[in-house]
Amino acid sequence: MFSRIKEDISCVFDRDPAARNTFEVLTTYPGVHAIIMHRFSHALSKKGFKWLARVLSNVARLFTGIEIHPSAVIGRRFFIDHGMGIVIGETAEIGDDCSLYHGVTLGGTSWSPGKRHPTLGNNVVVGAGAKILGPIMINDGARVGSNAVVVKEVPADTTVVGVPAREVIKSDITQENRDKIAEKMGFDAYGATQDMTDPVAKTVNRMLDHIHKMDERMNKMCKQMQHLGGEFDFEPLPELKNAELSECNPESQKEKT
Repeated sequence: MFSRIKEDISCVFDRDPAARNTFEVLTTYPGVHAIIMHRFSHALSKKGFKWLARVLSNVARLFTGIEIHPSAVIGRRFFIDHGMGIVIGETAEIGDDCSLYHGVTLGGTSWSPGKRHPTLGNNVVVGAGAKILGPIMINDGARVGSNAVVVKEVPADTTVVGVPAREVIKSDITQENRDKIAEKMGFDAYGATQDMTDPVAKTVNRMLDHIHKMDERMNKMCKQMQHLGGEFDFEPLPELKNAELSECNPESQKEKT
């Protein structure tokens, strides 16, 4: 147990640039105080001293604002940054090298006995205010964005954001085509550019995909008809000036301000 406490203290220097020395960490970091108290209360709980373990965890909550149930299983090098408002439920399990920020809840969704809280794999980072609810798995290397509400399993090495939490969209060829059409229309699909996903943006993306395909077909038809002797007026198409699209464009909002 003491070797784990030593690791919990040393890992602070790797994840918090503000940490200057061991004395400062031991005396001023509530996250370290909470995890040290939990190591003791967890050991008491395993030996059958359930009431004493709960009392110790309540004392830790009183002084740190961090509530960790004594029965929760926490791995090595666990880091809590700031920590106020963190709640870790009875059947929660946390792997090695995980980090939690203030306001995080690892909560349950049922009153039934048994496993009802989340399991975090190794190297998981949970942003401030995030809620992970139910007996779900957050796999190794996953990242949970601030204020996300996670109710389904998160794959390894994946970042999820939003309410309910969804996987972040990654840039690919399809997204590049969408960006080109959006630029042509004078509209930036801001909700699903490389970083985030959004239900409205998904709908807009489907529209952009449809327009892209129709644009390709029209160009092919014009070229074939021109090859057969047809004459066409290839003047540039007028820009779309939809007021709602303009309001959704972050660049136009910046110009107004």
